[in-house]
Amino acid sequence: MPRQPLTRFGARVRSALGADAAGLRQAFAALMVSSGGDLVAGLTLGSITHSFDRLPGLFILIPAAIGMRGNIFGALGSRLGTAIHTGEFRLSRRRDTLVGQNIYGAVALSLGVSVVLAVLAKVVASAFRGSESISIADFVVISVLGGALSSVAVLGLTLGVARLSERRGWDMDNVAAPVVTAAGDMVTLPSLFLASFLVDHDGVTPTLAGLCAAGGLAAVVAAWRARLPILRRIVRESVPVLVVAGLVDIIAGLTIDERLDQFVALPALLVLVPPFLEDTGALGSVLASRLATKLHLGIIDPRARPQRAARVDFAITLLLGLPVFSLVAISAEVVSLVFGLASPGALRMLAIALLGGVIASLVGVVVAYYGSVVTYRLGLDPDNHGVPLLTSSMDLVGAFALILAIVVVGVPG
Repeated sequence: MPRQPLTRFGARVRSALGADAAGLRQAFAALMVSSGGDLVAGLTLGSITHSFDRLPGLFILIPAAIGMRGNIFGALGSRLGTAIHTGEFRLSRRRDTLVGQNIYGAVALSLGVSVVLAVLAKVVASAFRGSESISIADFVVISVLGGALSSVAVLGLTLGVARLSERRGWDMDNVAAPVVTAAGDMVTLPSLFLASFLVDHDGVTPTLAGLCAAGGLAAVVAAWRARLPILRRIVRESVPVLVVAGLVDIIAGLTIDERLDQFVALPALLVLVPPFLEDTGALGSVLASRLATKLHLGIIDPRARPQRAARVDFAITLLLGLPVFSLVAISAEVVSLVFGLASPGALRMLAIALLGGVIASLVGVVVAYYGSVVTYRLGLDPDNHGVPLLTSSMDLVGAFALILAIVVVGVPG
């Protein structure tokens, strides 16, 4: 690109930064909250390494389980953000309202997709681990009960953020995805850990698994056949993309599971995993939510070549990533030192996070834009597809980027 166009583009980015300063401060603050919450999840992950010996193959499910909360409730936040922008948001308990249908859809999807994730995790574990994995009943109990416990908290938080955004004039597109993904990580890992104590019990576990599977599938079928148009559209559009997203997340879990010995030997790397994966997804989700709103409002057109407003959002997303990944690495190192977890060293942690973060963010920009554009051109709602496609893709891309960065930096293992 010639120097003059580059200078003009830089001026537009600076102008956009100034014009949307409040929104960007909200996004950055939300990302910091997300990173803090993900560090708690990372510390939990680094502290329960013994569970992976007791429950072989469980790690394959973890990125999918925690990612699914972000996929479902991040998409819910994106839809509520659009409703706020268009003046349609009204918080109500009635099932036939816009918010009521969104709530029921999110709950039904959370229960039903958890069953699918359990089955997919068992299939992948059996294919790559053979008999060295927990049973299908164990996977179902951990996935559904852990998912149900965490969904209650994440749903309440998503609705609370939407209400505050409406009252205080926050841009829901900037704050929903980071906060929801952080909350999903914080509560999902402990919930899965608690649910794991209900497995490997003859008679009890298979019965619980049967009840969980029946309840989850019944909830999705009821929502799929509902007479409420918004609910029906949410579920019918979301199920296929969430199943694909879940499979991608499970492959991401398998990617890390294949090198789990290295992560267990240096638990600081496990502390880094949740904030790294979720911040790549959160950055891309902020971008996807902003693009979805711009498409709905007609600010940008669904073109193959991104327009100026979209390109400025790309640059802002990449600029936000540099301090976010730096702070993630520093915080993970500090937490590991405080709790006595072995680490490859502060400089290596910083290099891994920045290198992996840049690689993942560049891919995230492409996925966010073309995922939103393609779904919009197909007549689908990008709010239902943008966040799930983005976060699941970024879990897989982030896992590969993290491992690539570890190899390039030269961490022993």
